[in-house]
Amino acid sequence: MPELPEVEVTRRSFADRIEGASVREVRLGKPLRWPLGQAESTLVGKTVGTVHRRGKYLWMPLEPGGGLLLHLGMSGSLSFSIDPGPAGAHDHFDLWTSQGCLRLHDPRRFGAVVWGEAPGHGLVGRLLQGLGVEPFSPEWTAQHLRQGVAGRRVSIKQALLAGDIVVGVGNIYASEALFRAGIHPATPAQRVGMVRCEKLVAAVREVLHEAVEAGGSSLKDFKDTHGNAGHFQLATRVYDRAGQPCLTCLTPVRRLVQGQRSTYFCVRCQKP
Repeated sequence: MPELPEVEVTRRSFADRIEGASVREVRLGKPLRWPLGQAESTLVGKTVGTVHRRGKYLWMPLEPGGGLLLHLGMSGSLSFSIDPGPAGAHDHFDLWTSQGCLRLHDPRRFGAVVWGEAPGHGLVGRLLQGLGVEPFSPEWTAQHLRQGVAGRRVSIKQALLAGDIVVGVGNIYASEALFRAGIHPATPAQRVGMVRCEKLVAAVREVLHEAVEAGGSSLKDFKDTHGNAGHFQLATRVYDRAGQPCLTCLTPVRRLVQGQRSTYFCVRCQKP
C-alpha cells in the first residue's frame, strides 16, 4: 500500500509539470471507491493549481474553484505523460490537460478521485477529518506524541499506524522508526514516556525523510509518474529481515504479527 513517502514522491514527480495546465477532457473507467461527485464536463476549461499532499491524499486545485482529491488506495499509481497510449483495463481515470495526461492505474480499485469545493467541504472534508499532524511539520513534537499515546493500551506500533496522532507512518516505516528509537513494537503506547517520545519523533521524521529521498518503497508495483521504482526497501535495518543479524548487535531480527501485519524488531536493541 502506498504510504506517505510514496505519495509525496508521486506528488513531486508531476506537480510542477501539471501546474498551470488547462483541463481539456476527463475520462472515467470502472467505478472507484467513491464516485467523482461532479459531471466530467464541468471540469473542462479549469486550470490546475499547485498540488498539495495531506497524509496519503493529494489535493489538486482546479481554478477558479474546487479541486480533486486523489488517493492511490492499495495498489494504485499515477502516471503523467504527453502520450500515455490507449487506456488499459486497470486505467480508471484520465485527466487530459494542455500539458499532458494524468492517469490513475489501479488494479484493485481501492483508490479514489473525488471532486470537492474545498479541502474542508463535503466528502473531501470528511475524508481528511481526523487525520493526525504531518510528520515534517513543527506540530510533530514529543509533547504532541506523548499526549496522543496517553491512556492508550494498544501497542506503540499500532498507535503509530492509526493515523490520528501522526499521518503517513505505514507498516515499514513504523518498524524502522521504532528500531532507531530503541522501542519494542509491542510496548503499550501509554508507557512510552517523554524521553522515548523525543527519540521516536526524531526517528519517524528521519525514516520518512530517507524514504522520500530514496523514491519510496517498491515492494510490489509502486512507481512514480515517471515510471521509476523506489529503493528504500533495500536499505531497511529490520523490516523483512527476520532471521538475519541485526545490523547493530548481530542478534537475529525477529518477526511478530500485530493487527494482521508483520512487525520486525531486535529483541536486544529495542526495549519494552
